[in-house]
Amino acid sequence: MSSLDHFRLMAPYNAWMNTRLYVAAERLTADEIARDRGAFFGSILGTLNHLVASDLIWFGRLANHPPLSGRINLAGLPEPTSVRFTVADDLAGLRPTRERLDRMIVGFVDGLTEADIGGVFDYRRTDGTRQRKVLSSVLSHIFNHQTHHRGQVTTLLFQAGIDVGVTDLLALIPDAG
Repeated sequence: MSSLDHFRLMAPYNAWMNTRLYVAAERLTADEIARDRGAFFGSILGTLNHLVASDLIWFGRLANHPPLSGRINLAGLPEPTSVRFTVADDLAGLRPTRERLDRMIVGFVDGLTEADIGGVFDYRRTDGTRQRKVLSSVLSHIFNHQTHHRGQVTTLLFQAGIDVGVTDLLALIPDAG
């Protein structure tokens, strides 16, 4: 499997898992979703907001990267300045942004070439520090970051009595035949 094939597996997996989390979280009350549970971002809602804010930051950087300019449409979406930015105050307000981002990520990845992912990505961190990374490594980080925090959310949901069910990437890997 090439790196490009890997990302074309990760993007739909990312969207699939995000949908599963939101469906599971919707079984809780708004107060339960927003309750501080001692997680790094406090609550289920806080962690889900972090994931959306982080994706908005990353894809905002990618949208401003000349070789990728024009391939990402974030028009009308918030422009977070930190990973603790609150995109929405409740799950119902957050979910449409998450869904739009997930569709955009799948489309973006589908349009990438091997040359794109092998290229150098210049950007600035939120503290202004300049970075130069190979795009494939940045994409790996973005998907790994999502998986990491979704794992936290599945734990918080389980502690609240909600079982998300299967979360393994293996569920989307086709049989070899």
